Amino acid sequence: MAKATRKTTTTKTKRAALNPAAAEAKAPRGESKQSQLIAMLKRPEGATIDEMVKALTWQSHTIRGAMSGALKKKLGLKVDSEKVDGRGRVYRVAE
Repeated sequence: MAKATRKTTTTKTKRAALNPAAAEAKAPRGESKQSQLIAMLKRPEGATIDEMVKALTWQSHTIRGAMSGALKKKLGLKVDSEKVDGRGRVYRVAE
């Protein structure tokens, strides 16, 4: 006799079913460091790694990881960089 299989749902799936708005909206909280990072990158002049390190008190590898992982992959933002004379590499969120 074949054993019946049961479909299980994960906690994440259950939460999404109970509150669909929360499941689809993945935006940073008000004054989190991630939201501060995004605000710096959205400025017309952008931001360098050194400027972000001073403002957020994060290490440079943490900032690079946040831009690559959280901003690009999870939030789907397009982060561009360019070499600027006198400033070095400047990062910006493309609109």
